Amino acid sequence: VGASVWSFCFGICSNTKTRSLFVCLFQGPSTSLNGNAKDLSWQMERLISKESWVEQGDFLPLNVSYQQLAGAPSVQQRFLSIGLCSVKRKKGSYLVPTLRSLFSQSSPEERSSMVVVVLLADFDTSWRVETVTEIKMAFASELEQGQLVVIHVPQDWYPPLSGLKRNYNDPSERVTFRSKQNLDYSFLIHYCASLGEYYLQLEDDISSAKNFLTTIRRRIQEQSSKKGTWATLEFSALGYIGKLYKSAHLPLLARFLFLFYQEMPCDWLMSHFREVMTQRETILFKPSLFQHMGTFSSFQGTFNKLKDKYFEEGVYSNPAAEVYSNIPTYQKNYPNLAWEGGEEFFWGRSPDKGSYLTVVFQNPAVVTGILVETGSGGKDLLDSAQVELGHDAVPSGSERSCKEFQSVGSLENGKFEMQNVEKRRSSPSSCLRILVTAAQKDWVIVQKIRITTKSSTS
Repeated sequence: VGASVWSFCFGICSNTKTRSLFVCLFQGPSTSLNGNAKDLSWQMERLISKESWVEQGDFLPLNVSYQQLAGAPSVQQRFLSIGLCSVKRKKGSYLVPTLRSLFSQSSPEERSSMVVVVLLADFDTSWRVETVTEIKMAFASELEQGQLVVIHVPQDWYPPLSGLKRNYNDPSERVTFRSKQNLDYSFLIHYCASLGEYYLQLEDDISSAKNFLTTIRRRIQEQSSKKGTWATLEFSALGYIGKLYKSAHLPLLARFLFLFYQEMPCDWLMSHFREVMTQRETILFKPSLFQHMGTFSSFQGTFNKLKDKYFEEGVYSNPAAEVYSNIPTYQKNYPNLAWEGGEEFFWGRSPDKGSYLTVVFQNPAVVTGILVETGSGGKDLLDSAQVELGHDAVPSGSERSCKEFQSVGSLENGKFEMQNVEKRRSSPSSCLRILVTAAQKDWVIVQKIRITTKSSTS
């Protein structure tokens, strides 16, 4: 065709979990019609046949052709596929820092268990070429190992993006933006349907917690051990950041977003999808694993200071537990908030000598590290208290506690921190208790209680 060189390939990949059909057209370097820089890519049409009935019977066909801009997915299905879309922003770009955070916060074993798929969803060819060049320079190893794939969907495959219904009295520009965003995610999700056992939806302006994949794997195991089914697990309280799906549901989700693309924003549609998949309540895990770091929105460059108050960047390894305290609670600042992570905390009125905050572990564990932080801005510190570990959890009235406790140290200036705790107490513990040793008039804030155990660090 003209000066371009075309070739054709046909391939089928099959294993017990997934069967994929690839139809690709390879095109040599070509120059865009408007004279922009060369857009090196190859066309790929992909039909996915998995557990989903909609794909097996070719019901509700979703026809779309992808341009592969960089990298290629492995034929071996990974544990997790991670999808994010990126468009040209008026003020800066967060895409490369986002990708750098995802890979740098993951161990080599975790990186080998995931694939990150970036859909460059802007129709500006020059921007795409510049962005791909930057990605290739920064993530050559990840692209080579099939841990990163960059794709694009040409505008011809999109339904109308103008003259749409103005639901909620949104301006037409806003309707076009959010409607295209729904389509972007529909195409992205459709592409990722066979790449992993699970799919994680992110944005292109986030930072991630360390070892987030290991935490996600553990949370999935915990949720799967419970009765009932789930459609969406949430690892961020914001919008459509950190939403996890089973890959078997992705063909349905992709079509759901496509069918109702002009009706409402993407996060609303995803909430409706969860409900029609019979999960009535949200399942949100704390602390959040992803934080919104963008300052300017991708929509018209407007200022956006949205932050997830439940996010913690460091490794969070507190085991499942129940938390009790006899210190009077102020409003809804309950004792468990100090244990669960994020920016929320326990706030109690003036404690007496002998007041306590007790954490009872769901399963006994050998504690290796303890951190307790109290106060805020130098105020509401817990002045006099000791930290104790206990064993043999038993009912105690309407609560639970341990038969015996052993002190491991005292708070100093409202803080306690100790590593290698197992050298002092090598047997499994069932409780951690903060025991007040002197009454104080000031109220007390317990910002955080964090522990590490042998099971969580091995």
